[in-house]
Order: sequence, then structure tokens, then C-alpha cells
Amino acid sequence: MRNRILTALRWLSVAVGLLLIAAGLREVIESRMGQTEVADAWEQLSEAPEQPAEKQTGPAHGPIARLSIPRLHTDLSVVSGTGKSDLRKGPGHLRGTAFPGAFGNSVIAGHRDTHFRVLKDIRVGDRIIIQTSQGHFAYDVKRTLVVPATDRAVLLSTSEPTLTLVTCFPFYYVGPAPKRYIVQAKLVPDGPGLPIVRVASSDAPADLKQRESHQQ
Repeated sequence: MRNRILTALRWLSVAVGLLLIAAGLREVIESRMGQTEVADAWEQLSEAPEQPAEKQTGPAHGPIARLSIPRLHTDLSVVSGTGKSDLRKGPGHLRGTAFPGAFGNSVIAGHRDTHFRVLKDIRVGDRIIIQTSQGHFAYDVKRTLVVPATDRAVLLSTSEPTLTLVTCFPFYYVGPAPKRYIVQAKLVPDGPGLPIVRVASSDAPADLKQRESHQQ
């Protein structure tokens, strides 16, 4: 009887392991397909006539920018919004925060197990390039930190152009991660791109709670 129970438990463990592997593979496949879809949409958008700076808020749930980290050979399409379906496609710009290249704090969130897994290797001093329809904007990483999931201080507006990347932490963790890994970068004044544009931002990101409920 005892042997039967042990055998059943072993098979149950194997089954659970296979299910976890299958779920992980599905997430990776969906994320890659989503990036391809968004990249194609970005190419079409970049060929469209330029819009005034005050209208640079990006189409709902569509691509708004390209994010590159040269040292890490990373090039990602950024979407508007941080809902569950948005983050499957790529890193998402948190609505209510400054648009990339603008004065204030531009917050971009992504999943630790797909698009933003690369952040585990980022270093202070790394260059991040954001391309929008307004031009190219260069940011230098000033610090990385780990905060509780409830910490909203890193999302507040800033007095200078700031880029904040957010993902869950630890990177290798089963289930909803209890903390957030933060990368903060400052705009390079003499970096590539157009003059800084002023775009309205808010100190209270509208979809922060939605991001926290979906991001793993």
C-alpha cells in the first residue's frame, strides 16, 4: 500500500512538473509572437506622418516606442498599457506617467520571465535608447534597486527626464514574486535625438493596480 502511494506521488510530481514546463513554454512562445506582431505594427506607425508632441501618448494597447540596450544586445517594442494582454506582447508604458523623452518619470513595466529577464544583467552606466516618433532619446542607468511590491515611490513624477524600468523579483521565483526590481536612468542631455518634449504626466498612474495584479 505504501509503495503504491509513493508511486502515485512520484507520478503526480512528474505531472505537475510537466504542466509547469508547458506553461512556461507557452508564455515564451506567446511573448515572442507578441513582439513580432508589435514590431510589425511599429514599422507601420513609424512610416506614418509625424504627430505634434502633445499627441504622443501612443495608440491604446499598440506600439509606442522601441527600447534598446546596446551592451545587452536587446531591442524590444514597447506597447501602451500594462494590462495582462499588453505585457504578453512586450514591455508596457504605464499610463499616467510621462511619455518617453518628456520631462517627468516615464515608467515601463515588463515580465521578469520573458521580455525583461534581461534586466538581471543590466549595470549602472549602461546606455538605454528609446526611439519614439519624436526621435531617439538616450538614457544612462544611474541605479538599480529592489523594493516591496507595494512601494510606489519609484513611480512618482520627477523634476527631470527619467526612465524607470520595472519587473518582478526575484527573477527565478515560482508564483507571484513578492518584490520589484527597479532600473532608473536619466536622460543624456547631449545624447541622440530631438530636444526634450514636454508631455503631461500624472503622479498617480491610472493602471498601477492592474499592473500589480497581472505582472508575475
